[in-house]
Amino acid sequence: MKSDKNIFKKAYRATVSALKRAFRWIKRTIFGSKKEWQTLQGDEKIESPSKLLAKAFFAKKSAVFALTVLISLFLFVFIAPNIVKLDKNYTDPLQQNAPPGYSLRALPRGLKKDVQDINGFADFTVGVSGKGKLYVWGNTKDRLNKKDLKSIPKQVKKEGVLAAAAGKDHIIAVTKTGEIVGWGDKSCGQYDYEPTLNAISMPIELQNGVGESGIKSLSCGYQATALILEDGKCYVWGNTNAVRNLQDFEKSTGMEKIVFTNSLAVGLTSDGKIVTNTSFFSSVVGSKNGRGRDLNAYLGGRKVKKITSSNKCIALLTEDDELVVAGAFENGEDLLPTLKNGEYFVDLDGGSRHFVGVTNQGNSYAWGHNAYGQCNVKKSGDRVFAGSLQSYIVGAGKLRQSAGLKGYLMGTDGRGRDVFARIAHGGKMTMTIGAVAVLVSSTIAILVGCTAGYFGGFVDTLLMRITEIFSSIPFLPFAMLLSQIIKNYNVSETTRIFIIMLILGALSWTGLARMIRGQVLAEREKEFVLSARAMGVKEGKIAFRHVLPNVVSVILVSMTLDFAGCLLTESSLSYLGFGVQQPRPTWGNMLTGCNNSTIIQHYWWQWLFPALFLSVAVIAINVIGDALRDALDPKKGGRA
Repeated sequence: MKSDKNIFKKAYRATVSALKRAFRWIKRTIFGSKKEWQTLQGDEKIESPSKLLAKAFFAKKSAVFALTVLISLFLFVFIAPNIVKLDKNYTDPLQQNAPPGYSLRALPRGLKKDVQDINGFADFTVGVSGKGKLYVWGNTKDRLNKKDLKSIPKQVKKEGVLAAAAGKDHIIAVTKTGEIVGWGDKSCGQYDYEPTLNAISMPIELQNGVGESGIKSLSCGYQATALILEDGKCYVWGNTNAVRNLQDFEKSTGMEKIVFTNSLAVGLTSDGKIVTNTSFFSSVVGSKNGRGRDLNAYLGGRKVKKITSSNKCIALLTEDDELVVAGAFENGEDLLPTLKNGEYFVDLDGGSRHFVGVTNQGNSYAWGHNAYGQCNVKKSGDRVFAGSLQSYIVGAGKLRQSAGLKGYLMGTDGRGRDVFARIAHGGKMTMTIGAVAVLVSSTIAILVGCTAGYFGGFVDTLLMRITEIFSSIPFLPFAMLLSQIIKNYNVSETTRIFIIMLILGALSWTGLARMIRGQVLAEREKEFVLSARAMGVKEGKIAFRHVLPNVVSVILVSMTLDFAGCLLTESSLSYLGFGVQQPRPTWGNMLTGCNNSTIIQHYWWQWLFPALFLSVAVIAINVIGDALRDALDPKKGGRA
């Protein structure tokens, strides 16, 4: 046991000693000696090469600016991911292609003090005031069809509305004279009376409006609409591929309300029964906890008095004031709020992934997806409304509180993912891969170049032939081939990324190795090498402790420029689909799919910001590398 401890202690001391020597060597090489020697004839100080280099470098304003930019980028990509969280598997088709801006939660001023209804299904929202004025806010522009949902038809503006509802890409409003007006996209039967393939068209009988029947309920979903009149007539229309059971309600009667999930319609009859033909709602959560049971079986004949929906769930209030949520739960939609004794919900509404409600005591609660703070409701009120990712608390017709998503700093991509969050996390990945690849390539180049240049002869010939073999390999095609081979093996994502780093490093060292060899060939003929040999210093020690520090400046410049090259190479591989794979972001693979005219013309933020960050990083690194090279070159006014 004692011998084992002694061996461990010796190994530990040897390791610590080696690390200290390496640290001292690096410090002495880069910063010079601590001692400042004075000349015999005066008080003038002899400055170390590193100080001369620093003076020459910082004398260039462009170099200082580039260094500041690069440091800022490094701080951004390594600090921002700890603040801006990213679920790499998160997608939201209702938020796709949203432009930069913060208008998604901003209620118009005229609506704040006179709220009758607020309704939103996707990335825009509609509101109706008590006076019947219609408001639209959020991401309202259809860039492909060049339409703006804020362009409310003149008839609606003039007459005012009884009710309005927002779908995925269209708006339906019923004017005070009973006319039904739709605008937005109508390619999938969202409105208009003409027959449309795979869609139920608006009923012809609605051409004359709703007459004196009155409106009981109006709701919109993913390219679909449901209208229920006071006399019990029910009208549904829209895309039957998007809402698979839309036909079930086409000629229904006695309906109270119809709500939409992303792909289904669920009805509530006047006698309090739920109408749906799917087993989708077999997972139930309520105060009696019925998970795993069919919804109708769980209700057991109890009447339902209120219903609302999210993307994949419905929430309802029973006649005995129980809150029940059923569906395919995600994001905590099954974690119902805990109410006080004697407290029960009187109003409910659902966003895309959350629910919000208000109780008989005026307390507001929200649960479910809370990435944007849409569940952070605190104010009291008597009614609640929800946009897709927003919550609104209203009391006595006035807005008390709004919570949730305001917008996106850099917009979203085609899958509804936040571009800014992906740039922050993708930059960390791109910078890390570039840095590790440079370290690997530089280590190989230093070993090969220094060994070949110092020892010469057969060693030089052998190492240079190996270098020539590696330099003759077409870099990008070979890297793509290796990456494709890796994809066919069952390795973890982290392992694959690590292998990509090694591939980039192992294939990009040849140029630096030749440069180091040439410098070492010149340095080994100087007198200090001859003196070291005469003193009996080992050849390896002379090569790596005495000769190599004299060429470290060239290595630093080359490493700086190679770092920019590795960033571009990784981005190129990822852009071509051979590097880091989606959904994990890098600046390169964020540009994948942006090489078509539709995105370039209409969704400019999806390619501009990743390309801008990558370009700024590469340009800053190149400026720094050029400044270092000039500072190290006496002929260009650098150090002597």
